[in-house]
Amino acid sequence: MSDDVKDAGLVAMISSILGGNKRADSVAPPPLTEGPPTVPSNGVEAVSAPIAEATSIGQEDASHAAPATSEPVEQPAKKVTTRDGKQLLPAEAIADLVLGQLRKLEDFPATGVSVTVYGYRHWNAMITFAPFSTNFQNATRFRQALPDIVFKLRRFVELEI
Repeated sequence: MSDDVKDAGLVAMISSILGGNKRADSVAPPPLTEGPPTVPSNGVEAVSAPIAEATSIGQEDASHAAPATSEPVEQPAKKVTTRDGKQLLPAEAIADLVLGQLRKLEDFPATGVSVTVYGYRHWNAMITFAPFSTNFQNATRFRQALPDIVFKLRRFVELEI
Protein backbone atom coordinates (compact mmCIF):
# COMPACT_ATOMS: atom_id res chain seq x y z
CA MET A 1 0.00 0.00 0.00
CA SER A 2 1.46 3.37 -1.03
CA ASP A 3 2.03 6.26 1.32
CA ASP A 4 -0.52 8.39 -0.58
CA VAL A 5 -3.26 5.85 0.05
CA LYS A 6 -2.30 5.62 3.72
CA ASP A 7 -2.29 9.42 4.02
CA ALA A 8 -5.69 9.69 2.34
CA GLY A 9 -7.11 7.08 4.69
CA LEU A 10 -5.63 8.83 7.71
CA VAL A 11 -7.04 12.19 6.60
CA ALA A 12 -10.48 10.63 6.05
CA MET A 13 -10.43 9.01 9.48
CA ILE A 14 -9.36 12.22 11.24
CA SER A 15 -11.92 14.34 9.41
CA SER A 16 -14.74 11.91 10.22
CA ILE A 17 -13.76 12.01 13.88
CA LEU A 18 -13.60 15.81 13.91
CA GLY A 19 -17.02 16.25 12.38
CA GLY A 20 -17.32 15.72 8.69
CA ASN A 21 -15.41 15.95 5.48
CA LYS A 22 -16.54 19.41 4.35
CA ARG A 23 -13.06 20.76 3.56
CA ALA A 24 -11.86 17.70 1.64
CA ASP A 25 -14.81 17.92 -0.78
CA SER A 26 -14.30 21.60 -1.51
CA VAL A 27 -10.61 21.38 -2.50
CA ALA A 28 -10.97 19.19 -5.59
CA PRO A 29 -8.84 20.77 -8.32
CA PRO A 30 -10.35 21.89 -11.62
CA PRO A 31 -9.55 19.82 -14.70
CA LEU A 32 -6.25 20.55 -16.41
CA THR A 33 -6.26 22.69 -19.54
CA GLU A 34 -4.68 21.39 -22.71
CA GLY A 35 -2.57 24.41 -23.68
CA PRO A 36 -0.51 26.75 -21.56
CA PRO A 37 -2.70 29.53 -20.13
CA THR A 38 -0.05 32.24 -20.54
CA VAL A 39 -2.29 34.17 -22.92
CA PRO A 40 -5.82 33.91 -21.53
CA SER A 41 -8.34 32.43 -23.91
CA ASN A 42 -11.84 31.17 -23.37
CA GLY A 43 -11.50 28.67 -26.20
CA VAL A 44 -13.51 30.54 -28.85
CA GLU A 45 -10.95 29.80 -31.56
CA ALA A 46 -10.68 26.13 -30.61
CA VAL A 47 -14.45 25.66 -30.68
CA SER A 48 -15.26 27.68 -33.81
CA ALA A 49 -12.90 25.72 -36.11
CA PRO A 50 -14.48 22.28 -35.46
CA ILE A 51 -17.97 23.76 -35.83
CA ALA A 52 -17.08 25.30 -39.19
CA GLU A 53 -15.40 22.07 -40.29
CA ALA A 54 -18.38 19.98 -39.21
CA THR A 55 -20.82 22.19 -41.13
CA SER A 56 -18.72 22.02 -44.31
CA ILE A 57 -18.48 18.23 -44.03
CA GLY A 58 -22.20 18.04 -43.39
CA GLN A 59 -22.92 20.05 -46.56
CA GLU A 60 -20.67 17.84 -48.71
CA ASP A 61 -22.13 14.56 -47.47
CA ALA A 62 -25.74 15.71 -47.26
CA SER A 63 -26.89 13.10 -49.79
CA HIS A 64 -25.35 10.22 -47.78
CA ALA A 65 -26.16 11.48 -44.31
CA ALA A 66 -29.15 10.69 -42.14
CA PRO A 67 -31.82 13.38 -41.67
CA ALA A 68 -30.54 16.25 -39.53
CA THR A 69 -31.99 16.79 -36.08
CA SER A 70 -33.68 20.04 -35.24
CA GLU A 71 -31.40 20.72 -32.25
CA PRO A 72 -29.96 24.24 -32.31
CA VAL A 73 -26.19 24.49 -32.63
CA GLU A 74 -24.76 26.46 -29.73
CA GLN A 75 -22.55 29.31 -30.94
CA PRO A 76 -19.44 30.09 -28.88
CA ALA A 77 -19.50 33.22 -26.75
CA LYS A 78 -17.48 36.19 -27.94
CA LYS A 79 -14.54 37.46 -25.94
CA VAL A 80 -15.42 40.39 -23.72
CA THR A 81 -12.57 42.86 -23.47
CA THR A 82 -11.94 46.19 -21.79
CA ARG A 83 -10.72 49.38 -23.45
CA ASP A 84 -7.17 48.36 -22.52
CA GLY A 85 -7.55 45.10 -24.44
CA LYS A 86 -7.72 42.97 -21.30
CA GLN A 87 -10.09 40.04 -21.29
CA LEU A 88 -12.90 40.12 -18.72
CA LEU A 89 -13.18 36.79 -16.91
CA PRO A 90 -15.03 35.59 -13.81
CA ALA A 91 -13.07 34.76 -10.68
CA GLU A 92 -13.33 31.00 -11.28
CA ALA A 93 -11.78 31.27 -14.73
CA ILE A 94 -8.92 33.42 -13.44
CA ALA A 95 -8.36 30.94 -10.60
CA ASP A 96 -8.10 28.16 -13.21
CA LEU A 97 -5.50 30.19 -15.12
CA VAL A 98 -3.45 30.80 -11.96
CA LEU A 99 -3.69 27.13 -11.00
CA GLY A 100 -2.61 26.11 -14.51
CA GLN A 101 0.49 28.28 -14.21
CA LEU A 102 1.26 26.87 -10.76
CA ARG A 103 0.95 23.30 -12.06
CA LYS A 104 3.95 23.98 -14.31
CA LEU A 105 6.17 24.30 -11.24
CA GLU A 106 8.24 21.32 -10.14
CA ASP A 107 6.69 19.08 -7.42
CA PHE A 108 3.31 20.86 -7.54
CA PRO A 109 0.67 18.55 -5.98
CA ALA A 110 -1.96 17.03 -8.28
CA THR A 111 -4.73 17.38 -5.69
CA GLY A 112 -5.43 19.28 -2.51
CA VAL A 113 -4.76 22.80 -3.79
CA SER A 114 -7.29 25.63 -4.00
CA VAL A 115 -6.83 29.08 -5.54
CA THR A 116 -9.18 31.92 -4.58
CA VAL A 117 -9.35 35.12 -6.63
CA TYR A 118 -10.58 38.25 -4.85
CA GLY A 119 -10.62 42.01 -5.24
CA TYR A 120 -11.77 44.21 -8.10
CA ARG A 121 -9.47 46.54 -10.02
CA HIS A 122 -6.26 45.06 -8.73
CA TRP A 123 -7.47 41.50 -8.19
CA ASN A 124 -5.31 39.14 -6.24
CA ALA A 125 -5.12 35.41 -5.62
CA MET A 126 -4.69 33.28 -2.53
CA ILE A 127 -3.52 29.67 -2.48
CA THR A 128 -4.47 27.12 0.17
CA PHE A 129 -3.31 23.55 0.63
CA ALA A 130 -5.18 20.59 2.07
CA PRO A 131 -3.41 18.70 4.86
CA PHE A 132 -0.73 16.32 3.60
CA SER A 133 -0.95 17.62 0.01
CA THR A 134 2.59 19.04 0.08
CA ASN A 135 5.40 19.76 2.48
CA PHE A 136 6.18 23.10 4.12
CA GLN A 137 9.15 23.96 1.88
CA ASN A 138 7.23 23.37 -1.34
CA ALA A 139 4.16 25.24 -0.05
CA THR A 140 6.39 28.21 0.77
CA ARG A 141 7.96 28.06 -2.69
CA PHE A 142 4.52 27.99 -4.37
CA ARG A 143 3.28 30.90 -2.26
CA GLN A 144 6.35 32.93 -3.23
CA ALA A 145 5.74 32.21 -6.94
CA LEU A 146 2.08 33.27 -6.77
CA PRO A 147 2.61 37.09 -6.80
CA ASP A 148 4.71 36.84 -9.98
CA ILE A 149 2.06 34.77 -11.73
CA VAL A 150 -0.69 37.18 -10.66
CA PHE A 151 1.36 40.16 -11.85
CA LYS A 152 1.82 38.58 -15.29
CA LEU A 153 -1.84 37.58 -15.65
CA ARG A 154 -3.09 41.05 -14.62
CA ARG A 155 -1.62 42.38 -17.89
CA PHE A 156 -4.03 40.17 -19.88
CA VAL A 157 -7.02 39.57 -17.63
CA GLU A 158 -9.38 41.74 -15.60
CA LEU A 159 -11.88 40.45 -13.06
CA GLU A 160 -15.49 40.47 -14.21
CA ILE A 161 -18.05 41.70 -11.72
